Amino acid sequence: MYLGYAAGVGKTYQMLDEAHKLRASGVDVVIGYFEAHGRKDTIQKTEGLEIIPRQKIVYRGATFEEMDTQAIIDRHPAVCAVDEFAHTNVPGSPRAKRWEDVRLIQDAGIDVLTTLNVQHIESLNDQVWQVTGVRPRETVPDWVVGEADEIVMVDVTPRALIHRLERGVVYGPAKAQQALENFFTETNLTALRELAIRQTAHQVEGTQEKSSERILIHLTDDPSTAMLIRRGKRMADYLNAECLAVYVAQGSDLPAERKKAVERHLGFARSLHIETTVLNAKDAAKAIAEFARERKVTQLFISQNSKAAHSLVNNVREIQVTVVAERRR
Repeated sequence: MYLGYAAGVGKTYQMLDEAHKLRASGVDVVIGYFEAHGRKDTIQKTEGLEIIPRQKIVYRGATFEEMDTQAIIDRHPAVCAVDEFAHTNVPGSPRAKRWEDVRLIQDAGIDVLTTLNVQHIESLNDQVWQVTGVRPRETVPDWVVGEADEIVMVDVTPRALIHRLERGVVYGPAKAQQALENFFTETNLTALRELAIRQTAHQVEGTQEKSSERILIHLTDDPSTAMLIRRGKRMADYLNAECLAVYVAQGSDLPAERKKAVERHLGFARSLHIETTVLNAKDAAKAIAEFARERKVTQLFISQNSKAAHSLVNNVREIQVTVVAERRR
């Protein structure tokens, strides 16, 4: 996986450079998907490499092109280069996300080279929003990124990247100027670069043994729960600890909207490979405390908006309780 912190740092170029090296050493390598963005140097880097034709999908009267996963599997090269790992496929595609296509290609016994920007890692979504004011819509679960055999950080200084934008290397003049005035400020790029460096270091250290820490996240229907899940999971990954989540149903039926919110948060936690449990109890704080002691939890993450927060802080003194407030820009 070639990891960067913004468009234009050179992830795709590095990936294609590696593909050429593999081909020169006799490895059967193809390009499964490549996004040019009009960058001449990167386009030239595809010369001499076999490109698998894309599949065409019609959606709402328009024709879109997506990676043809089955064609890649049928061709069965040793290695396949796939650009833009976090991409969301157009409705009507066999799978919703490109990372799901990549896993299918891997399951067929094909190694994959791919590219990803750090802001598309799920647990960093809130931090990226705080730093840049932009919340990435396309995300990849942390556990998927963690499956990479090797992560290569592709790095340039923020000032060098800004120079690339100004020279028209990354985008055309109009789009480049808009980017410089919004997302591609030096402050944003510096913060994102730091996140990418930390993420790469974390992946390198990820081979450590499982720790004795065990983190529990309290789920509710409150909108801040998604942020709480990311925060708790991020901490669990850093500590290499087990991560659990619990929701307490307190008897009475919730209104439809609140019930849907709970189900959404439970599903989100499961998608991040967090073990979820639903308890039935009138006293939520007591149920959470008993569950935490039973599962030998060492850290509890709970929202400031939770009615159980105050009681839990006072009654589980053997457990570190982190009360998380929802940040606002």
